Amino acid sequence: MLCGPSCDTVPSGALVTESITYMNDDSELIEVEALEIPSAELRWHCDEDWLTFTTTADLEPIRGVVGQDDAVDALRFGLEIDAPGHNIYVRGLTGTGRATTVEQLLAEINPPCPPTADRCYVHNFMQPDTPLLVTLPRGKGALLVKRIDSLVLFVEEQLAPELASDTIRARRGALDDTAQESVRELGKPFEDELRENDLALVPLQLGQMVQPTILPLVNGEPVPLNKFEELAAQEEGGSDRIEIVHSKISEFAKRFEELSQKIHQIQIEHSQALKSLYENEARRILDFHVSRMQAEFPEEAVQAHLENVIDDLVVHRLQVLGKEEADFTRLYRVNPILSRDSHGACPVVRETSPTLQNLLGHIDREFSAAGAFRSDHLMIHAGSLLRADGGYLVLEARDVLAEPGSWKILLRALKTAQLEIVPSELSYVWSGPLLKPEPIPLRVKVVLIGDPGLYQMLDRYDPDFPFLFKVLADFETTVPRDANGVRYYAGVLARIASEEKLLPFDRAGVMAMTEHGARIAGVRNRLTTRFGRLADVAREAHFVAVQSGLSIVSRAEVYTAIQRGRHRADLPARSYRKLITDGTIRIQTQGEQIGQINGLAVIQAGPLTYGFPSRITASIGPGTAGTVNIEREAELSGSIHTKGFYILGGLLRNLLRTRHPLAFSASIAFEQSYGGIDGDSASGAEMVCLLSALTNLPLRQDLAMTGAIDQLGHIQPIGAVSEKVEGFYQVCKDIGLTGDQGVVIPRTNAGDLMLNPDLLEVCDRGEFHVYAVDTIHEALQLFTGWVPGILDESDQYTQDSLLQLAQARALEYWKMISASRLDK
Repeated sequence: MLCGPSCDTVPSGALVTESITYMNDDSELIEVEALEIPSAELRWHCDEDWLTFTTTADLEPIRGVVGQDDAVDALRFGLEIDAPGHNIYVRGLTGTGRATTVEQLLAEINPPCPPTADRCYVHNFMQPDTPLLVTLPRGKGALLVKRIDSLVLFVEEQLAPELASDTIRARRGALDDTAQESVRELGKPFEDELRENDLALVPLQLGQMVQPTILPLVNGEPVPLNKFEELAAQEEGGSDRIEIVHSKISEFAKRFEELSQKIHQIQIEHSQALKSLYENEARRILDFHVSRMQAEFPEEAVQAHLENVIDDLVVHRLQVLGKEEADFTRLYRVNPILSRDSHGACPVVRETSPTLQNLLGHIDREFSAAGAFRSDHLMIHAGSLLRADGGYLVLEARDVLAEPGSWKILLRALKTAQLEIVPSELSYVWSGPLLKPEPIPLRVKVVLIGDPGLYQMLDRYDPDFPFLFKVLADFETTVPRDANGVRYYAGVLARIASEEKLLPFDRAGVMAMTEHGARIAGVRNRLTTRFGRLADVAREAHFVAVQSGLSIVSRAEVYTAIQRGRHRADLPARSYRKLITDGTIRIQTQGEQIGQINGLAVIQAGPLTYGFPSRITASIGPGTAGTVNIEREAELSGSIHTKGFYILGGLLRNLLRTRHPLAFSASIAFEQSYGGIDGDSASGAEMVCLLSALTNLPLRQDLAMTGAIDQLGHIQPIGAVSEKVEGFYQVCKDIGLTGDQGVVIPRTNAGDLMLNPDLLEVCDRGEFHVYAVDTIHEALQLFTGWVPGILDESDQYTQDSLLQLAQARALEYWKMISASRLDK
């Protein structure tokens, strides 16, 4: 193995104590004295002087939302402005108080409501499948319903008796008498002439019909024609008499047909006169009863509906008036689909289940006696969009997007400012006879609550979204970690304890909760605003204290609650560590290996994150394939991980500065990893591993590394740094601590550390270490014990340095490839 002086001066597995020197991007020599982070800096401790109370029972609870001033200002602006497209997207993570803030602000500022109208549907007598919209001033919808119901009740119970009054009966009798007199005046001369010719007009029953028939008279009595013929045949000259009678009957029958037509015309005129009598009287009576409504409701749509009701009733319904089987008055009633008090508050609707029908409304159906489904205008019901007309509709973005058709219909309603209860392209939702109610003008402001990922997706892929949701209320996930922030925490805990009847928290308990908030934030000098998670811890800490018979929640109960919560969700992590301990998954925590390093990854279990080590290996040799990402070739690599991997090639060229092409084939793999891999937090470890394989220098296996890298060799920050450190510590603890084990993290993450108290004690005793590095040079010396080397003006590194060795090996590979090409 090629080696430099450091091999003799640095024991295997030991930390280089002398300073590390390397050249930065500006050709300046950088010397780093200390890499290990002191145990006092591995966890932030809340300053007790910031808390001046004994328990949270002494505090005034904070009722508002903490640390969201910018979001509140934006939300207030969005709620109060009345301008097109100024709907609001409330962006933030769950538990940051988004929904609570919206509800509190809507209740607090009582934003002004634009004047809105009541909406009613009435029957369309011309097109029954298209109910007509009646728009009324706010507060008049219910009054119209009351007036129409009163009219319907009158029609059902009183109109028929009024049309049967003595006056109307007398007028009908006069019409009957006139018609009968006209018939008599036409028929009497005809009947007299028949009698003079020994004939008579006699009604005969023919089956179920009565038909007037001309018959001969015998001794003054009418007799059937066949009997008359028998009697006449017995007399002398009877045949002549029969022939004469037949001739007369034929002649009079023709005249009777003409007379019948005249009588029928009189009957028609009589029926029309009777119909006109009842229609005119019905109109007169109804006009009297609706005149008040016509004065109360000058709206054109109401006037038209009243006229249609009277016309339908007079023209089509008088014949069945008063009959039990008649059920036509339903057509006259009004459906107040949206009716509000004239002085009511601004509507605020929170739709928790934004299905298509819940947003738009729905139309009931019933099974008719004819054996089919039917619907009418009274079966139309308002949805949340209409109920929020003139006010605010609060929706969860994820819920709307999860419901088929809901997002499309919501945007259409906002764009067109109209509501179609049954959109044409979605009519399949309603089977049976389809109603197509008139669209309703809509004026609603939507408050959409969602997370940053959804906002980014909608903004990128929906062209209408930026123009319909112009107001963004961005909720911070953290607040400053200072005295004010800690006091906020205390006030919020006081509120939670007060509202939920929890035991009070003492100062130590509040400090522990605040420190846990710092850990959740995962960012230096910040505290999380995801108070939903903290409230869960507070409730469990209360439970632990009650179970222990305590009257106050302190630090120990908070720690216990945190540990219990993590333990319930960390079965996958424990199972994984057991596989490592059993040797099923190969992870080394001692010794050295060439081309092998412990990277760090995380898994999610609900809101909790768990770290674990992952073995990364590299192999290299002469060739032209460059560096191969095995995960990418196996289609297990995510886009960010792939990007981080490609950066390695640029960094390698930047480090080696060779005057010849890099001629090697290398592969890097996450061993025993069978699922997808994403993120670039392992790219620093991959670079260390690749250089180990290139130089044939072993790497310490008692260290694990996390950190992204750029093409200039800077180790960049990553997420979940505390969880990753704890994950490797747990594995080392399970296998056995040696006192030399530790984790290498980016220096920019050092202030983010919030290690758990148990690990902090171990670090205090020097049994586990956390190192912070700025560059790949520092990481290389930590893992190999070799100095990285300094680049001179001729792009050559210090003799017997690690990068000089890498340059030499790269040159050796290039010569081998060049020689093989010459041989061919």
